[in-house]
Amino acid sequence: MTRITFAGIALAITSLAAPVSAQQPWSFELRVNGDVPTQDIGADELGTGLGFEGTLGYRFLPHLGAYAGWDWIHFNPEASFAGADMDFEETGYVFGLRFEHPFRGETGGPAWWVRAGGTVDHIEIEDQEGDIIADSGHGLGWEAGAGVAIEAGRWSFTPGARYRSLSRDIDMGSVTTPVDLRYVAFELGFARRF
Repeated sequence: MTRITFAGIALAITSLAAPVSAQQPWSFELRVNGDVPTQDIGADELGTGLGFEGTLGYRFLPHLGAYAGWDWIHFNPEASFAGADMDFEETGYVFGLRFEHPFRGETGGPAWWVRAGGTVDHIEIEDQEGDIIADSGHGLGWEAGAGVAIEAGRWSFTPGARYRSLSRDIDMGSVTTPVDLRYVAFELGFARRF
């Protein structure tokens, strides 16, 4: 009896983990975003930012998949601890899980999605000429977001919003400044399944 139970559980797990071959399990997505900080850096306002992201996804269950990619976010505060007219850029890698489900039924039509994951990003400070004057080094951050997906064949329009958080220390000369970069990204995205 124990062998039959074990075999049944193993078969159920195997069938759940099998890729969804009829629904093009791979996807590539490009996203642009406007970023609104939820806090200042020290005593200075960071200002609104702009960003870009590209991710590759693999759907391993009918509604659940993994994603990984690269991102770039740019802020240009009027003043900061680094001086006037310094650009703050967050760049690096993003990874996580995304759940997507149609509003009605099991397939087709508009869908809602949620995603959560991590980032391996760093914060660079650049002067007016684009020279890097400080770099925090890469470190772990996190993100969580939600949105909708409107499909047209293999293409999808995927607007949404994400909350992102990254805490790093920036060394400038002999001074170390802790930087907590937290913001909401309002995004427009396009995805292609293959």
